[in-house]
Amino acid sequence: MTFPPESFTHLLVTTTADGVRTITLNRPDRLNAVNPLLADELPMAMHHAAQDDAVRVVVITGAGRGFCAGLDLAERGQLDATSRATRLDPYYWVGRWVQSITTCEKPVIAAVNGAAAGAGFGLALACDLRLLSASATVTAGYVRRGLSPDAGVTWFLPRLIGHARATDIILTGRDVRAEEADRIGLATAVYPEDVFSDSVHRYAAQLAAGPPLALALSKRLLLASPEATLDAQLREEFTHIKSCFASADVREALAAFKEKRAPTFEGR
Repeated sequence: MTFPPESFTHLLVTTTADGVRTITLNRPDRLNAVNPLLADELPMAMHHAAQDDAVRVVVITGAGRGFCAGLDLAERGQLDATSRATRLDPYYWVGRWVQSITTCEKPVIAAVNGAAAGAGFGLALACDLRLLSASATVTAGYVRRGLSPDAGVTWFLPRLIGHARATDIILTGRDVRAEEADRIGLATAVYPEDVFSDSVHRYAAQLAAGPPLALALSKRLLLASPEATLDAQLREEFTHIKSCFASADVREALAAFKEKRAPTFEGR
């Protein structure tokens, strides 16, 4: 089925019966580069996904042969035409992408089917998991255009792969192929191009079958951990696991274990 009911210009949004919502950036003629309308639409789609209990997992991917080529420099005039206050807002354009993904308390997967560059790279980094096609490449790329990074690249990348590797990738602007991304921990998994879509869906559906409350609380803990002290993190873990123990999902998991069957989680 298609959701939400209002149509998007630059997104395709579908939800499968197993609770996987796929948001496809749909500007294939521009390698799904970001223009003002696409920058508006993705946070809207993420908000809908976050609020819909039928959605268990969100997958973000790109139409055609690219994931997202970053800011569409051909439409930069639209950015220059905005007010000074808007241009100085860190959550304008792709900053809102990052916030909409990190505040969604459901697993968000970047299905990187092709090139992810600049803000498109930042979009993939902001997701909880990155599944790459074997033919995909990722790049910060900003320095090639005389730019410094945005879209959270300098926040996410060092935390994922370490400061030294992140510095190399950002300052050189070089391409990182899927094989290297897998080796350095940037990719969660790499799949052959001919089975990429099916492999992504199987991975997402497996996550979607999990306990929604536990997944949401785990995502909260993971996002908070880089800035937390060990003592603070232990306290937060204890608080959240108590919430889980009080849930119907834990009772279901224990019953399923005794009955030697797969649990059916409802997020209660």
